Amino acid sequence: HRGQESAGIVTSDGESSQAFKVHKGMGLINHVFNADSLKKLYPSNLGIGHTRYSTSGISELQNCQPFVVETLHGKIAVAHNGELTNAAQLRRKLMRHGVGLSTSSDSELITQLLAFTPPLENDDTADWVARIKNLMKETPTSYSLLIMHKDIIYAVRDPYGNRPLCIGRLIPVGDMNGKGKDNTETEGWVVSSESCSFLSIGAEYYREVLPGEIVKISRHDVQTLDVVQRLQGDPSAFCIFEYVYFARPDSIFEGQMVYSVRKRCGQQLAIEAPVEADLVSTVPESATPAALGYAQKVYKFGVLSDNFKGKRVVIIDDSIVRGNTISPIIKLLRESGAKEVHIRVASPPIRFPCYMGINIPTKEELIANRPEFHDLANYIG
Repeated sequence: HRGQESAGIVTSDGESSQAFKVHKGMGLINHVFNADSLKKLYPSNLGIGHTRYSTSGISELQNCQPFVVETLHGKIAVAHNGELTNAAQLRRKLMRHGVGLSTSSDSELITQLLAFTPPLENDDTADWVARIKNLMKETPTSYSLLIMHKDIIYAVRDPYGNRPLCIGRLIPVGDMNGKGKDNTETEGWVVSSESCSFLSIGAEYYREVLPGEIVKISRHDVQTLDVVQRLQGDPSAFCIFEYVYFARPDSIFEGQMVYSVRKRCGQQLAIEAPVEADLVSTVPESATPAALGYAQKVYKFGVLSDNFKGKRVVIIDDSIVRGNTISPIIKLLRESGAKEVHIRVASPPIRFPCYMGINIPTKEELIANRPEFHDLANYIG
């Protein structure tokens, strides 16, 4: 659900940094991968994958991740979630240093910066902490990264913690079923933007990667190599839209499930904006927990149906961006005989575009900045 434009996987046997196996393609995962393409990725002991939702760079095959590049110490593969706020300046800086770029993606800039050799690095030993810290110095946000080299995967989150990243532990099947709870055996480690992916592959949530943290993941353990701090006084900047609609409700961020956060937003909404009504419903699906929370405080909850005749209906939306999508739903409810239609929004007005990985329109397109916002009820119908 985090990217439908393209998908890719790079695997390694862990013995040689030259022996990467790569398969990438445009479209959904089930279109890109089949039994034959997956067989070509074996034998392997580790790998990284990526699905793309583009906010920077054209949607085409050359921008598919993970990217693979040759360094002084062999090949690395890099997967990036986020968007660099200073990508244009970095692109010019790299090209001034004679670095040729083959894509329009800011993720390639990250890969090339990691290929830079730090001044104090020995020719025979890669200093990945120094390379990653150099990257963080060049661009403060927004990125969560996986970097694969030989038999190690480095998990990295920018100092502001803008995009999520978490670690899971592969455990025996008996432990997944609640058997053998005293068994602490770990069969492997996995990393993902969201923890919701862990259960389907036999893993359990272990912990989040902290903002600014550089984590080394090997066959044997998970080790924190360093934590890069933000500029003094700067707050963290976790993307609120992960909670609003982007993430799946069963994922865990900052020690809490997304579902519970959305539900609490709905409960608070019922306190701040109550209304007499017969039915609470929701659109889109990501607003369902908020609608349940709202209804729990005051009313009963129902799915959208044709049974609205003569009823006062509350529709919960997760957010209003342009204000275009809610109007047809209101019209449909009125045509179905609803006596009253009330709209409640489970997040504050969006007044500014995002430059860190969420595709939000220009400031002028946002309904919260337009004159119609002051009479929004009439504008949306």
